[in-house]
Amino acid sequence: MSTDWKSILSPVEFAILRESATERPGTGRYLHNEAAGAYHCAGCGQKLYGAQHKFHSGCGWPSFFQEVEEGALTTHRDISHGMVRVEMRCSGCDGHLGHIFQDAPQTPTGTRHCVNGYALLFVPEGEDVQEVLARHRQDATRP
Repeated sequence: MSTDWKSILSPVEFAILRESATERPGTGRYLHNEAAGAYHCAGCGQKLYGAQHKFHSGCGWPSFFQEVEEGALTTHRDISHGMVRVEMRCSGCDGHLGHIFQDAPQTPTGTRHCVNGYALLFVPEGEDVQEVLARHRQDATRP
């Protein structure tokens, strides 16, 4: 059974997660979020990052220095746009998230996971991911 992604994702979420688009820098959600909780895939709800792994890189997208646990992401060589990069995808639904760069010496891992904010769903500490995901999907005003 395949998922009808267009029926559960907003147009911008669909473009990013299913068509590997990228939001313009500084325009996505969660760039300045500093609340306690976790970041999940906006497609399938899989937990990807803990708030404690987020940092301000100044790149215009939410940045993290490591995923919540090994296996939460898959990585692939991306040679699009005349560059060689490491693309990351959600291991749960294969949704495009962004790219990983080795340019963050200020972090414990030296890496910067540059993530499209619209590929993420923030779940505040103490809240249930399925309830937050259901509310998010019912919200007709989301971009």
